[in-house]
Amino acid sequence: MDIIAILSVAIATSTPLVFACIGETITERSGVINLSAEGTILLSAMTGFAVAKTTEGMGTVPSLLLGFTSAALVGAVVALVVAFGALTLRQSQVAIGFVLALLCAEMSSFLGNSFVRIPGPTVPSFKLPFLQDIPVVGQLLFQSDLLVYASFALIILTWVYFYQTRPGLMLRAMGEQPAAAFARGTNVILMRYCYTVLGGALMGIAGAAFSLDFKAGWSHRHTAGYGWIALAIVIFGGWNPLRVALSCYLFGILQSFASQAQDVIPVPTQVITVAPFALMILFLVLTSSEWLERLLKRLPPSLSRAAAQTVHSTPPAALGQAFEQD
Repeated sequence: MDIIAILSVAIATSTPLVFACIGETITERSGVINLSAEGTILLSAMTGFAVAKTTEGMGTVPSLLLGFTSAALVGAVVALVVAFGALTLRQSQVAIGFVLALLCAEMSSFLGNSFVRIPGPTVPSFKLPFLQDIPVVGQLLFQSDLLVYASFALIILTWVYFYQTRPGLMLRAMGEQPAAAFARGTNVILMRYCYTVLGGALMGIAGAAFSLDFKAGWSHRHTAGYGWIALAIVIFGGWNPLRVALSCYLFGILQSFASQAQDVIPVPTQVITVAPFALMILFLVLTSSEWLERLLKRLPPSLSRAAAQTVHSTPPAALGQAFEQD
């Protein structure tokens, strides 16, 4: 197997998950759980492809821009419904998100029926001059398309915003101690609305990234399973943008290896296809179990603390909790 090729494919195919997981990370860091990810990605993928296909006569670039914009709007609207139900009506965030996940998934199949398995526009490749010629790194990172490069920028900007800016500090405070954030002048409800809608828009872009790039086209249940795995990756990544992104790439590597393994391992194709999902859940279970904590305590103190910080996932203290703003 060509390791460089496997890694480059893994990075490229993980890009939609990066957008979805960063979006969910932003939302949950503000204290809101958006469980509609599965349905949002499906509906956005269908909408993005349908809009890009129907406007194809305008040219590839305008149709793609309209496709991604419409997908982002769909994701934002679904997230707005979640925010309204959770923040204004103070209903169960889990119940609202779960119902929307099912509803949007069924809507994507119904509304997208006429676009099933037909060709449409796709994001063109765009190799970065000079950078693509760097040994190993150039082949891994700079021989893809603008969507991949945008995902790199999103990861860096989100980390900087979270940990190097005052608004990012307030964002994290809303997820940990909303009363303290409110006491310092933050309109918690309004900002939670804003971050939830922003996270939903990024999920919408993730859906369009699937149907207009990495899994081009549309079919029933086109991205089935990726929304749920995105929610698991956010937990696995400890609500930290860098760890979340690395977890996305880990999943991409598992998928890439599984694809390559189909030619050398005599097992049914269905087993190879679902293996990355099962392995990702297994990693989540292992990093959350008590026996791992006991094992880490056997290491030298400094190494034990560093390892514990790496593998432990601590959710925001106020995640999913209603906040009454006087």
